[in-house]
Amino acid sequence: MSVWSLVTCRPEDQGAASFVAVADAEGRVRRHPVLARYPDVGAALRDWANLEPVLRTWRPTEGEPLEGVRLLTPVPAPGKLVFAGANYHDHLREMGVGDVPDGLEPYFFLLPPTAIVGPDNAIAIPDDPGAQVDWEAELGVVIGRRVHDVPVELALDAVAGYTIVNDISARGLHARPNPLAPPFAYDWLASKGRDTFAPIGPGVTPSWFVPDPQALPVRLWRNGVLEQDGNTKDMIFSVARLVSAASALMTLEPGDVLATGTPAGVGVAKGLALEAGDRLRIEIEPLGALANDVRQAGRPAAPSPERAALDTLEQG
Repeated sequence: MSVWSLVTCRPEDQGAASFVAVADAEGRVRRHPVLARYPDVGAALRDWANLEPVLRTWRPTEGEPLEGVRLLTPVPAPGKLVFAGANYHDHLREMGVGDVPDGLEPYFFLLPPTAIVGPDNAIAIPDDPGAQVDWEAELGVVIGRRVHDVPVELALDAVAGYTIVNDISARGLHARPNPLAPPFAYDWLASKGRDTFAPIGPGVTPSWFVPDPQALPVRLWRNGVLEQDGNTKDMIFSVARLVSAASALMTLEPGDVLATGTPAGVGVAKGLALEAGDRLRIEIEPLGALANDVRQAGRPAAPSPERAALDTLEQG
């Protein structure tokens, strides 16, 4: 069965409206007569109960090929952008955390949708080396059905599909130097919620193409160097457990995005941080690849000197 994903795209003519199409495993974008009426994948997911039966039997080769379109982030304005923290065993080890304590529960935080950017959009980092901006490749879970307090054994039924998320983190801005009191010692919003700090894409791969979300390779390259090479089988809490736990705290709705944590290989564990001109690329099979350049906030995006060479390697 040929894998494809739902993508939000726009013709190169920026004056044209965005719409939903389908991208196959080779990145070719094709039109689907049912999808074109939706402005983005988030809108399509709000109609997922009607769309899912139609899409399950569809083959990309049946669609008209589209040229001259660029991919946007698939879900530009989710009702909730939920992130799970500290959810890989190997990542905890590299951060100096010991064994997972008995009775541990999933940890979540919310970020604003304004942090989202799409494929090939730039990540704008502060002009402050002390910000220590880091990368975090993550599997993104996209909700397709409204659920509250869903049991673990039924949680995956609420998932419409999967995407790729890069949880960019300014680690140097996370701990406040003079907190008013211990509960205010850490500032997750200042660290992770800045504009452009949540690249998401390239599309949403329907859940029926991912029979086991706990068997997916998660890899990130920085300037062509492999930094993260993990697998979702190393998660502390499974996708089903995360969805169930999040739904116990808040109602999950179609189009909500849940990021599931990152494996080992982050920059802070190696004494590294992002710099303007860097290029990040994340691959999670079979979801495709998400690539973004890094620039300094307040300055226009400029391709890194390696950009052309890296693009050639990636296409090869």
